[in-house]
Parts: sequence; C-alpha cells; structure tokens
Amino acid sequence: MKVTADQDICASSGQCVGFAPRVFDQRDEDGVVVVLDESPPEELAEVVRQAARVCPSGAIKIVEE
Repeated sequence: MKVTADQDICASSGQCVGFAPRVFDQRDEDGVVVVLDESPPEELAEVVRQAARVCPSGAIKIVEE
C-alpha cells in the first residue's frame, strides 16, 4: 500500500487523523493533511482505507501494491 495526499485540495477536516493518527497528521498553521507514513504496515491498512473513503475532498489516494 502506498498512501498519498493532495494538499492542494485538502479540506482540513481532520477525519483522516481521526481514523489513522499513525499515518496522517495536520499542519499546525492551516490543518492541511500531512502523510506521516507513505507505506503503512498491513495492520493499519483497513483504517487507512476508511480514512480515504471518508475524506470529504478526496485528497487521500491509495495505490495497492
């Protein structure tokens, strides 16, 4: 799994952080998503997929490897 986030379209809702705080964070100045782990371990795969599904802007993308 490879995780990316488009910071240009991020809505700063923080839902991704709520689902997967080990993988996502938000910038202090504007709340835009930051990917902490682009290749998260398998045990986090489902919560990362959930975070991508609930992202209101569709900024989070996952490529299954």
